[in-house]
Amino acid sequence: MDGMSMSSSPAPEGPWLVAGLGNPGPEYAGNRHNIGFMVADLLAERIRGRFKTHKSRAQVVEGRIAGQRVVLAKPMTFMNLSGGPVTGLRDFYKVPTGQIIAVHDELDIDYPTLRLKLGGGDNGHNGLKSITKSLGPDYLRVRCGIGRPPGRMDVAAFVLKDFSSAERKELDWFVDRSADAVESLISDGLERAQSTYNS
Repeated sequence: MDGMSMSSSPAPEGPWLVAGLGNPGPEYAGNRHNIGFMVADLLAERIRGRFKTHKSRAQVVEGRIAGQRVVLAKPMTFMNLSGGPVTGLRDFYKVPTGQIIAVHDELDIDYPTLRLKLGGGDNGHNGLKSITKSLGPDYLRVRCGIGRPPGRMDVAAFVLKDFSSAERKELDWFVDRSADAVESLISDGLERAQSTYNS
């Protein structure tokens, strides 16, 4: 038997791509819609990386999480055009679609609750709509619940408002837990991560 046939199955060639979704610019930084950026920033801090501008209209950090190559990204287009930068990064880094994780706010989940899933619809989220149009639906999602707007407040106004002072008391914990969930998806796989974080 030659040595070639003894080798175990090859590791995926591409890195993981973690796309935190948000809108660029300081006026949006604290918005509910920008929780994906907050999680990406914390993950970058954990791997001691600094975001750099990439030609695909995103800021990126390359590093390792749980021994795996990872590219953290913040698309620098507005939310509704996120698909362009994410697709550009997928092509540049040769990332399999099943290793793309979108981190985003989710209206239909109460704050501060997490849900992890693979595939599905966009639920009216313009960032997901744009990514799905470019990639198809079969990427991983870390859905950070922000709840529904109170009373008759318009959804668009609600997501573009900063977290309330009551919400901010739990925001650091929530961003931290969301970052843990991303790391768990990479190190443990979807099912194990779901059993831990889909509370």
